[in-house]
Amino acid sequence: MMADALPAVAGKLTPQAPLAPLVWFKSGGPAEYLFEPRDAADLQGFLRDLDLAVPVMALGLGSNMIVRDGGVPGIVIRLGKPFATVKPVDAVTLDCGGGASGILVSSTARDAGIAGLEFLRSIPGTVGGFVRMNGGAYGGEVKDILVDCDVVLRSGERVTLPVADLHYTYRHSQLPEQAIVVAARFRGQPGEPDAIQAEMDRISASREASQPLRSKTGGSTFKNPPGRKAWELVDAAGCRGLARGGAQVSEKHTNFLINTGSATSADIEGLGEDVRRRVRETQGVELEWEIQRVGKP
Repeated sequence: MMADALPAVAGKLTPQAPLAPLVWFKSGGPAEYLFEPRDAADLQGFLRDLDLAVPVMALGLGSNMIVRDGGVPGIVIRLGKPFATVKPVDAVTLDCGGGASGILVSSTARDAGIAGLEFLRSIPGTVGGFVRMNGGAYGGEVKDILVDCDVVLRSGERVTLPVADLHYTYRHSQLPEQAIVVAARFRGQPGEPDAIQAEMDRISASREASQPLRSKTGGSTFKNPPGRKAWELVDAAGCRGLARGGAQVSEKHTNFLINTGSATSADIEGLGEDVRRRVRETQGVELEWEIQRVGKP
């Protein structure tokens, strides 16, 4: 794909952009093009004028993702600073940009005395990512707090979708395939900032104690099967500490894979498949990936 065949942009368009520095695993190949739009109108115009045959993918904080070593064809869209805004709309509702982090959303909610959004503190991603994935932790899920979201479709059209239109299930939505979430409204309930902060501290301490947050990891690797916990199945299959190349199953939390330093994305994904096979053979359970795997091997 030639640069001169691409629509003009107000933001930044980088060819062969390294993605490894932008994802938590710190592995994987480049994006054919990385587009960082200046604002929603810039994104709309670009997608409207872009050849429909060119694939498009959104990248948030890169926490829940394996970028394969061959890189990602087409356009990777990263919503940066212009989309990292959060502001109260009323006493219990926040209007959030698609590039805002879970930490920013939850701390803004605390300052505004809005309870019920504390769990977002523990989701290492952006609004766009956890709206698409129905992100959740510590008893909360996005489906419980989302009012509606603004998305830019692959055609460049901007539409507002109420929560019912996303047909949320566990870690899944029916958001259109190449749609980019540019904004969302979340609703909580009135609360005391001190009590909200205490709950956020409790969640942080619990995460720190149980998850390998200081490692290069991708967050929860597999979805919890109905009525089961993925980490217990992985542990029972004897996979704690299992390694392949520079990738390893975390000793601290067996539903986390870590890059010990030199892992390729093939090591990490291959290790995940090793774990799935062992769990299937020892316990007859088919673990489903929660981490997105994108690009070419």
